Amino acid sequence: MSPRKLWIGFLAVMTISFAVLIYYGVEIYKESPPVPEKVLSADGTLLFTGQEIKDGQNVWQSMGGQEMGTIWGHGAYQAPDWSADWLHREAVFMLDKLAARTYGKKYSELPEETQASLKVLLQKEVRKNSYNVQTSTLTVSADRAEAFQEISHYYASLFMDDPKMQKEREAYSIPDNALKSADRARLLGAFFFWTSWACVTERPGQEITYTNNWPSEELVGNHPTGSLLLWTGFSVIMLLAGIGWMVFYYARKREEAGDELPVQFPLKDDVKTPSQRATLKYFWIVSALLLVQILAGIITAHYTVEGQAFFGVPLAKWLPYPLTRTWHIQIAIFWIATSWLATGLYYAPAISGKEPKYQRAGVNFLFLALLIVVTGSLAGQWMGIMQKMGLVTNFWFGHQGYEYVDLGRFWQIFLLIGLVIWLLLMGRAILPALREKSESRNLLILFLISSIAIAAFYGAGLMWGRQTNLAVAEYWRWWVVHLWVEGFFEVFAAVVTAFLFVRMQIIKAATATTAVLFSTIVFLSGGILGTFHHLYFTGTPTAVMALGATFSALEVVPLVLMGFEAWDNLRLSRAENWISRYRWPVNSFIAVAFWNLVGAGIFGFLINPPIALYYMQGLNTTPVHGHTALFGVYGMLGIGLMLFVLRDMDREPEWKEKYLKIGFWCINIGLALMVLLSILPVGLAQTLASVKSGLWYARSAEFMQQPYIITFKWLRMVGDTLFAAGALALVWFIFGLKGGWSIKK
Repeated sequence: MSPRKLWIGFLAVMTISFAVLIYYGVEIYKESPPVPEKVLSADGTLLFTGQEIKDGQNVWQSMGGQEMGTIWGHGAYQAPDWSADWLHREAVFMLDKLAARTYGKKYSELPEETQASLKVLLQKEVRKNSYNVQTSTLTVSADRAEAFQEISHYYASLFMDDPKMQKEREAYSIPDNALKSADRARLLGAFFFWTSWACVTERPGQEITYTNNWPSEELVGNHPTGSLLLWTGFSVIMLLAGIGWMVFYYARKREEAGDELPVQFPLKDDVKTPSQRATLKYFWIVSALLLVQILAGIITAHYTVEGQAFFGVPLAKWLPYPLTRTWHIQIAIFWIATSWLATGLYYAPAISGKEPKYQRAGVNFLFLALLIVVTGSLAGQWMGIMQKMGLVTNFWFGHQGYEYVDLGRFWQIFLLIGLVIWLLLMGRAILPALREKSESRNLLILFLISSIAIAAFYGAGLMWGRQTNLAVAEYWRWWVVHLWVEGFFEVFAAVVTAFLFVRMQIIKAATATTAVLFSTIVFLSGGILGTFHHLYFTGTPTAVMALGATFSALEVVPLVLMGFEAWDNLRLSRAENWISRYRWPVNSFIAVAFWNLVGAGIFGFLINPPIALYYMQGLNTTPVHGHTALFGVYGMLGIGLMLFVLRDMDREPEWKEKYLKIGFWCINIGLALMVLLSILPVGLAQTLASVKSGLWYARSAEFMQQPYIITFKWLRMVGDTLFAAGALALVWFIFGLKGGWSIKK
């Protein structure tokens, strides 16, 4: 297929996909669960206001938000899903009130037939939408108003310092006095009530709730809808059809890898520019952040078995679970993105063969900006979670509470400015090459487009405000997480990798251009609208589920051919000439292909179909996909690119590869054991519990503190220890390139 046709296809995919994405974004704005101005009991008593719901959302954000339990299934997996937990507690309370008033007994003491009749009464009450659009008022029954007071008191005791709740706090890794005042606890209760109300209240004129009947809760009649089953089946059909078409096309078009490698290294005489040498310190920071991220992960994982302590040390007093989990995720994004961006800065002058004026100064300035963002945002998150900031100050400088986008708004803006500066440095370096009509021009244009997208799409994180409706904030958050992290960074990485091989004359520029353009079209065809698979149950209309199920299945299609990519790279790694010096960067690319198939493909599709996600959302099956895709794919790619640059930066010395080899295998084997021995078994056990008894039970202390679950959690030490040892060996090797112990004399 000619480049011209591929460019037309690329533009068509981008235009159509984003038009649909934005159109349904508008629908999400229109149909999101309303926040009433007043919530009244049946006798007209004011329970709380809409402003208190919004303030409660800010309280939830300040204590870690999605890093302490989940809301609508999104967040951390140690504490309960608060929307599901509130819903179950409310249902049990109201059924007990009905049973006592009618039969003088507790609900659990009644025969099944009588229980069934009371459940019907409960469901008629709680599923009916009693929100008045004209007055923006929500009216609830006296029983429900009493339930609100009772459950609010329970949460106040849990999140403050009630001694009676100490055991439960430890089970959920909630720090003592997570909230410092009863006023904040009351506001939090108002927000939790609203998130639960959206889960059980039917949309006007429909028989499904705002969250498409999620979570599964038998007491209130939350069961899978027909749409869930329909679109699950359709997603499987799309997957099979896509795989069939992809294999046919690839078998017909794939050129035999017959190009012979150059006898001598084709770039042996090129000279490194000052800005290229200045990128070395970026990779030192990448290495340091990798170790800090793993340390935060070890502490976070240990909290799941010891609650508030680390082998007896009461570490949660200073570094509570929501903070270590925040750092674990955010630092991962920092070091992976830094590695990729530094690789771009390193190779940009090499593309045109010219060093723009003051390029080195720009690279150094951007490095300082990176240090400020990293240290400032991490310190702000500690201040926020330790409740040392007001709610407004916390939003700007502390903790926003949204997983993957936890840093305060000020730091978000600072980071966006840094990405724009990076884009300018990239653009001015490759612009001379773009002006030349070479066979690499199409590849360079795509390189520039992906660089622009990286700088621009992070800006989606500024589209929500401090008190934006949670359904709308989730829509924009996934623009950042899915489109920015999983989308355009992946395109950028594909282009950079192709450029590396073209530059070393391993593949021809025309072949690389066609391959990258084609793979980008296929990936974005499913990837852009596949964003919706994160939004099935976040207050969105049913059409979002239909689109998400269909296109998220297509995301898996190109991953089935990862074996070809792995084989091509394996041939390179086994070559006996000069390419053997790049063996370990290439081996990292082989690992990326493996984890792309397993982590992104198999484990991703495990949870993506609507009916699967209905029961699995918010369970440990999600971090199975998260760890193997985020680290296995993006992390290993970041390591591979870093090693490629470090090898290219100084080609003469011969590396001592002992620690590099140990690091590579320990990291990959450790990651596999971490998942297979611990996270996956716990997730599958939770899934069975979720199907049988509901999400509230699968996330409860009663279930998660069972001896066999605790055993599986302890087994994670095997993989974690091996993984950490591998990271230490890798970092020891990298610093040894400067210190001399990784170089043969």
